[in-house]
Amino acid sequence: MISGTTQVLGVIGDPIAHTSSPAMHNAALAALGLDFLYSPFHVEPAALPQALAGMRALEIAGLNVTVPHKQAVMEYLDEISEEARVIGAVNTICNCDGRLLGYNTDAFGIIQSLRVDGGMEELPPRVALLGAGGAARAILYALLAQEEVEEILLLNRTVDKAETLADDLGGEGRVVVGSLAEVGGIEEIGLLINSTALGMHPHEETSPLEDPACLHERMLVADIVYNPLQTLLMRQAEDAGARSINGLGMLAWQGARSFEIWTGVQPPVMAMVDAALEQFERAGA
Repeated sequence: MISGTTQVLGVIGDPIAHTSSPAMHNAALAALGLDFLYSPFHVEPAALPQALAGMRALEIAGLNVTVPHKQAVMEYLDEISEEARVIGAVNTICNCDGRLLGYNTDAFGIIQSLRVDGGMEELPPRVALLGAGGAARAILYALLAQEEVEEILLLNRTVDKAETLADDLGGEGRVVVGSLAEVGGIEEIGLLINSTALGMHPHEETSPLEDPACLHERMLVADIVYNPLQTLLMRQAEDAGARSINGLGMLAWQGARSFEIWTGVQPPVMAMVDAALEQFERAGA
């Protein structure tokens, strides 16, 4: 029941109709019996300043931030976490007594997914990361924070962009940059992460790897795409005898960290995953 004490959470983006965040967070709130509701808010770029002012005025307790606002939102916040500052993006805002605090939970999300969903208590010493966009920044930050990771092979179609990303995050000595068209060295790594959108609906028959021969049975392949739930890259991994996970775990774990920031309570992550899966099924994903 919504009452005068119910607190509001939500997500802002443009577009926003596709988001699974309301399903996940409302399922967690219901499971815990917390007096919150979570709603999507369509915010066009030009309206972002007013949206943040409205967050203060309406005392909205917390917001997730999705494309295209993750960078632009930073100038309107009172404080930004060190993690979000280095990554250069905010995906979570907490309204703490009128002060808007910005966080990035994507780095937490990928590591938790690798550990829990991928069964990796420790990451392997050599990792390959495909792509150099916004998602890659958070993932590279997370990988560099893991002491057991000795070398990261960062592959992108535009090598200059990958070099810039490696320099920005201080990857000198641990990040080796290369072209996505030339995947030499992947045969020796134990973890491959796809941070590109290649393979995402409606382009399900695309893969970031033109030649999947580099995949092998000693490897975990993590694709951050979750629509479809099994991508062409994941099928290529299966054919090579490798294990694979999709991006649903990362989505749920980053959402769980946001939830904890807002409420101080750890949510039931599997309830969030189940709610997202139900939404995908209804949408025919």
